[in-house]
Amino acid sequence: MKKMLWRFTGWILLAAVAHVAQAASDRASTEQVAAQLVASVAAVHPGSEIYLGLHQQIIPHWHTYWVNPGDSGNATTIDWSLPEGATASEIYWPIPSRFSLGPITNYGYENSVTLLTKISVPAQLQPGDQFTAAALVDWLVCEEECIPQQVALELSLPVVGSSESTGQGSPLIEQALAQLPVASPYKISAHQAQVDATSGQTQLRLTLGLPAAQIPQVRDIWFYPYDWGRIQQSAPQRVTTTSQGLELVIEEGEAPLSPGQSLTGVLVIQEQVQVEGSSTPTPAIIRGFEINTPLLAATTADVADSLPGFFSALLLALIGGIILNLMPCVFPVLSIKALSLISHAHQSPAQIRLHGAAYTLGVLASFALLALVLILLKAGGAQIGWGFQFQSPLFVIAVAYLMFAVGLSLSGVFYIGGSVAGVGASLAEKPGYGGSFFTGVLATIVATPCTAPFMAAALGYALAQPPLMLLAVFLSLGLGLALPYLLLTCWPRLQRWLPRPGAWMERMKQLLAFPMYAAAIWLVWVLVQQAGLDALVIVLGGMLLLALAAWIYDSSRYASTGWRRLGSCSAVLLIAGVLAVSFIRIDGSHTSSTQASTSAAQHWEPFSEARLNALRADNKPVFVNFTAAWCISCLVNEKVALSDQGVIDAFNRAGITYLKGDWTNRDPEITAFLKRFNRSGVPLYLFYPESGSAPRELPQILTPDMVIAAIEQPH
Repeated sequence: MKKMLWRFTGWILLAAVAHVAQAASDRASTEQVAAQLVASVAAVHPGSEIYLGLHQQIIPHWHTYWVNPGDSGNATTIDWSLPEGATASEIYWPIPSRFSLGPITNYGYENSVTLLTKISVPAQLQPGDQFTAAALVDWLVCEEECIPQQVALELSLPVVGSSESTGQGSPLIEQALAQLPVASPYKISAHQAQVDATSGQTQLRLTLGLPAAQIPQVRDIWFYPYDWGRIQQSAPQRVTTTSQGLELVIEEGEAPLSPGQSLTGVLVIQEQVQVEGSSTPTPAIIRGFEINTPLLAATTADVADSLPGFFSALLLALIGGIILNLMPCVFPVLSIKALSLISHAHQSPAQIRLHGAAYTLGVLASFALLALVLILLKAGGAQIGWGFQFQSPLFVIAVAYLMFAVGLSLSGVFYIGGSVAGVGASLAEKPGYGGSFFTGVLATIVATPCTAPFMAAALGYALAQPPLMLLAVFLSLGLGLALPYLLLTCWPRLQRWLPRPGAWMERMKQLLAFPMYAAAIWLVWVLVQQAGLDALVIVLGGMLLLALAAWIYDSSRYASTGWRRLGSCSAVLLIAGVLAVSFIRIDGSHTSSTQASTSAAQHWEPFSEARLNALRADNKPVFVNFTAAWCISCLVNEKVALSDQGVIDAFNRAGITYLKGDWTNRDPEITAFLKRFNRSGVPLYLFYPESGSAPRELPQILTPDMVIAAIEQPH
């Protein structure tokens, strides 16, 4: 009874000192806060849902409060008066900040904030009516002292027919949607730890499965519980790095949870990403993740790790490397090498095994070099992933010229004689071991824009590990790529399945030149996506001069010594000039054109995290496709599955928004997003159901039935 009396007296005192600003409009102000009622539309349809937002502009050094105000304060409340049949949701709370004054820590907002409410419009309204929403808003605004304030706001919107446009609403709504916390793409777990010997407080251990490569970007991380008393607000939240990611050690509060109860709140991360090639740091990125996880007792489950173990990653990488041989990028190269193996039938088993060893060594050396580059880039803080080198136009043009040169060699346009050690005739068919080694290098180069099943988990694990473990996983992937040819050379019985040598081999060798030409054409197309149409003329002209250089070299090869030297020097100078001019012009004129212009026939939107968050906050289903022009697996999936009319119709029926993230050129936002799912490259396919549950990850090889089954699966 005494507690109720004190509470009643307190409210009377608050009402006596409150600054009340009555208003019959959508705006009202106090000395500290300017308030405005805003809408997501300019007009409403009967039976629709809209967002109304309370926008507060707060003077410097003052703040209002979040749903859990912390050690003191009161959360803002909105008392809605709506037409009959209309309903209002609870407040959608944006990501909060924390404010400390001595031993007191509070949670709230400074400068400005927009609190959203979803409103359902009555279906019985008629066009020409007015939909009027009135709100009586109470808040507490504080600096060192606190002042309770109240305003009355009212907003009227015209009602229009279903065929009429509702018009553009306030941009503040879209900004507020982007500031709402979202479902965490990382694994989050909470455990009750032992009593801390220093503070005497029971601790919570909150684990966030953040990839190791992303951890150095984290500048601040803090857990805001929805319910008061779950933690000690003013106690520091100590952050440590573990094999699972980041771990926060938090002291329990006056109203702790018991194991089995759900811990709810928002985990707010502030990241600072350095843009590659820029000396100026980008503005801090602040993201909030919803937490609703059962509190577990302190057991050995604390060390559970969602990433595959080291030996599992090695096995997955090995299997993925074997499957890579069947990908359209690699299979022609393997066929060339198998063809050369037939021509070596007259050699001894020991010599054939040495060819297999040389090929394997070429693959492993190339993968080791790739791993070393990744390690160095990681040490420099760069955002990197599988196939990252194809994001450079210079690398793309170099590989395009290489594929074209291999095709010319297989077609018999030129032959590099034995005096050039380690290269060999027609690259892959040279009798020497240098040709086998080079083919291993070539197989690795053309394999990197392809992905295969089992690779995603292994590579995602590798890029989050220390250098030696990363190197081991990449070598295991290389061993898988080299294994089929290595087995052919080391196991004589398998060679019995190969056809006998004959004149057909020369024709087959010439036929295999055409997949090389096709690869060169595809790479030129990739380059155009990266650098524009000007690059097309430059590269095709370069290929013409490259073919001329090859012809000059081969035509002068059997001439007198003077003419042979002149021909060789002319070819070398011509090739050097072509490469220099192409690299300078293409590098200097690089402008991204990867995002296609929106057209009426286009059934997807460009990906942005802000757009995804806005759709998720609105409980809209979303399908996200992360792709790249240089990723053959991605292009096949888009053509076979995602462009299938049945899939498009299924998306339309379910109201699914299709977002496409193009990683053809470097994009730090997409790279960071991929890493949240332990992915080092594309493709990545995610479906976010309407229910707001965690996204479903689809396989890397898609069919229309797979996509339709994934989106129609019960929530």
